[in-house]
Amino acid sequence: MRICFLLKVRQDKVEEYKARHAQVWPEMLEALRETGWRNYSLFLRPDGLLVGYLEAEDFKKCCAEMKKHPVNARWQAEMFPFFETLAGGAADDNMIPLEEVFHLD
Repeated sequence: MRICFLLKVRQDKVEEYKARHAQVWPEMLEALRETGWRNYSLFLRPDGLLVGYLEAEDFKKCCAEMKKHPVNARWQAEMFPFFETLAGGAADDNMIPLEEVFHLD
């Protein structure tokens, strides 16, 4: 299953957000792999629009498993100030998948 989602990084935090993602903690990377996140990419527009793409067997299960990892709680706490208008919870609580309407294989 392919998943795409949108988030909004505060424009004044875009450069720092990019710097943080250039050095994601090894234990965070391992937790993502362990919980089934594959081919995960983030794309960032200069105005802060963030597009996430990943592949997973069961996205809801992957998210639920990540919430159990202590490293995720630490990462989400550090990332929280980077985002605009989170509708309750951290960024990982606001990754609502977009509907795929076309795919060229």
